[in-house]
Amino acid sequence: MAVIPVDIAGRPYEVHVGSGLLPRLAEIAGPRLRKRRVPIVTDANVHAACASMVDAALAAAGHEAAWRVLPAGEASKSWNQLAATVDWLLAEEVERGDHIIALGGGVIGDLTGFAASILKRGCNFIQVPTSLLAQVDSSVGGKTAINTPAGKNLVGAFHQPALVLADLDLLNTLPRRELLAGYAEVVKYGLLGDARFFDWCVAHGAAMLAGDADLREQAVAHSVAAKAKIVKADERETLGLRALLNLGHTFGHALEAQTGFSDRLLHGEGVALGMILAARFSARRGLITPAAADRIAAHFADVGMASEIATLGLNCDGQALVAHMLHDKKMDAGTLPFVLMKDIGEAFLAKDVDLAEVATFLGDQLTR
Repeated sequence: MAVIPVDIAGRPYEVHVGSGLLPRLAEIAGPRLRKRRVPIVTDANVHAACASMVDAALAAAGHEAAWRVLPAGEASKSWNQLAATVDWLLAEEVERGDHIIALGGGVIGDLTGFAASILKRGCNFIQVPTSLLAQVDSSVGGKTAINTPAGKNLVGAFHQPALVLADLDLLNTLPRRELLAGYAEVVKYGLLGDARFFDWCVAHGAAMLAGDADLREQAVAHSVAAKAKIVKADERETLGLRALLNLGHTFGHALEAQTGFSDRLLHGEGVALGMILAARFSARRGLITPAAADRIAAHFADVGMASEIATLGLNCDGQALVAHMLHDKKMDAGTLPFVLMKDIGEAFLAKDVDLAEVATFLGDQLTR
């Protein structure tokens, strides 16, 4: 097992990565579970797979789970579910010193964390991520949010968890499509700042996805450590460093918006395509070689992910995708910064991108 510290000033916490952690939930959480009833927010799929194990783990320590079970999927990151969850937590008489458990993927972690951030002006919560994407990315760093009709994650707060438990055994319950979606975020850490880790992904990614336990721990622990280092240096994304974690996300969120934030395109699938687009756009601007951009696309194709947005069958043009970007959280004084690449492992924040050029580029990619 690996324990990675997230050394944020005033609010440090640990991320535990390993097998067999969920049955030890009460043991590891320890005194954070102050009352007999423990509020847990999850979705229907995770509840069906994990409820009996969690109930047993808590009962052995004298606790009882209070379950709020949401529909699985991105649609649960909504105003309605946020309000209903807050009302449920109030009915459970959750106090500031209590800890709410978010048991699920990125949707559950984002929604629960946001609910915790506004409940009584800030309550504690514990992340127990059950998807690869949540284990390597969304459970760490304190970004919480819901979606709105205007776009993804536009309403939210920075609110750090008190503890993260990433049980690798839970990855065995995931459909391959969900694993692949999470793998996009693993590859991201190589592309944005660690070329050697991208090489590791090329060499070992397929075996990791196939179930090699040691490789999975290496992938998750390395990804968490990389993110923890960035979050420590730039928690609230004010210095430009944390913005590098958005590699692929500006393009990817536009694709997600065009597909209605639905299961038609999972978040990680959008990020993978977004990173390919960022690399190709960088090549178009002469920043990265076409060969490097092709190598990135080839790796995603090799593990079974889409590498061309034309395969999505979108009924739109490049300008329509750019229109979605105008709601991006990173917009500043009418300018949208893009995370582009000078090489594999060398991402940077470009603030001089002409959206008309982006629209033309995306139009070309839609017919590629």
